[in-house]
Amino acid sequence: MLVLTECQANLKLSILKTATINDVARLAGVSIKTVSRVINREPKVREETVAKVMEAARQLDYQPNQAARSLAGFKSFNIGYLYDNPNAYYVIDMQNGLLAACREHGYELLIHPCDAFTGHIVEELTATVKRARLAGVVLTPPLSELPEVLHTLKDLEIPFVRIISGSKAPDQLSPCVMVDDHGAALEVTRHLLEQGHQQLAFFCGDTIHHSTAERQSGFEEALRQFGLDPAQAAILPGRYAFDSGVANARQVLAQTPRPTAIVAANDEIAAGALFACRLEGVRVPEDIAIAGFEDSPFSRQTWPPLTTAQQPNSLIARRAAELLLASLRGDAKDNQLIFKPKLLKRDSTARPA
Repeated sequence: MLVLTECQANLKLSILKTATINDVARLAGVSIKTVSRVINREPKVREETVAKVMEAARQLDYQPNQAARSLAGFKSFNIGYLYDNPNAYYVIDMQNGLLAACREHGYELLIHPCDAFTGHIVEELTATVKRARLAGVVLTPPLSELPEVLHTLKDLEIPFVRIISGSKAPDQLSPCVMVDDHGAALEVTRHLLEQGHQQLAFFCGDTIHHSTAERQSGFEEALRQFGLDPAQAAILPGRYAFDSGVANARQVLAQTPRPTAIVAANDEIAAGALFACRLEGVRVPEDIAIAGFEDSPFSRQTWPPLTTAQQPNSLIARRAAELLLASLRGDAKDNQLIFKPKLLKRDSTARPA
């Protein structure tokens, strides 16, 4: 720990309002260049030097000015999160994970929603990257799955990391953080089959998201593993939305015989299905079992709480940001990470009556 001399204490008092890099250098007893190297997390700085500089910065409450850093070194410290996803819970989780990583590494986060399907996404993307002087970008679905978005960033020579659905990177365009949606849906469906359900329905999400196809394929593979024909299952198109779950549930509840279990492509759809069951006087799980996906707040706020596949979105986002920052520093060790969602068994599923 640093011990302040009288001179240093006076220095601290004089800069309480706006501490500068010069003040940190004087207090730590190092050069301004050394402070800059520590702040920018450059390699090959001795650990004791880093500790001295960080302690001085802490005592002075020094906050690096990102704009000044960028101008001084002709280097941007702005990371962009570009998304087109109407699910507020998903977006907030992603923002929290990205912010945590950016703050830890001294970067600013620019959050920019895009409309991927207006026909102007390339122009919007180009303008955003140039205006904000982005050092790199993190993309989530569906933007991370659109070739025109990926090739535009490549043409602009902007490093980026994609969060995508799947267990294998589709190409080598950029580092990827992948979510094994197929495997997770397989596990959720197997749970219902092991409980004894034979007649199952699957409620799809938006087709613009690759996760919909991955989750449906996992559902179908589980049926085949148990000797059931996926063509005989009720697979209904839909959207990642509450009202989609309501509409699809009303449709299958009117069937004779009706399914004894529903696998929904996300928790919001599952919550809508649960709501429809309440309206129709159908008990969950006594009359029909319902399982969701993602472990969003919806899954814990319903009654009964939803069986679901836990997808740690904040952690996924943090790892994506760390991949990007490692790439910017030139010390990336991995360019692919895979997350396997975990089955959470709750009260919305049970053995059929």
